[in-house]
Amino acid sequence: MAESYVYAYPRPMVTVDAVVFCGDGANRRVALIRRRNEPFAGRWALPGGFVDMDESLEHAVARELAEETGLRGIALRQLHAFGDPGRDPRGRNICVAYVGETDTAAPLRAADDAAEAAWHPVDALPPLAFDHGNIVAMALERIEE
Repeated sequence: MAESYVYAYPRPMVTVDAVVFCGDGANRRVALIRRRNEPFAGRWALPGGFVDMDESLEHAVARELAEETGLRGIALRQLHAFGDPGRDPRGRNICVAYVGETDTAAPLRAADDAAEAAWHPVDALPPLAFDHGNIVAMALERIEE
């Protein structure tokens, strides 16, 4: 029987977010979801969510993207880890963000905890939940390098 080690210090939540762009230049858009649940219910956000205990980060981000937008088969690459202590009002959260691009603005289908899903022009984003504005800005810098 394998031993279980539990340490007596708090552990953070781990989430993943997907920044998926389509188009280029002045026509570049990003896929966003409108949050159904608190915190930030009704606010636009990147598709994403919690990493299950038995899945890889790559599987989690692909799963969350598909569940919340219907997008599948997008090549996603790791962008950055975001871990400022106050980034999530639910508690300590470390997010690993991924970025990807698609040639066409495929129709998005909101499901799971997304009330709505839509493509938004990157130069006219609505106010975003959490620190997702910073994540989108970093992703834009990365793809324009």
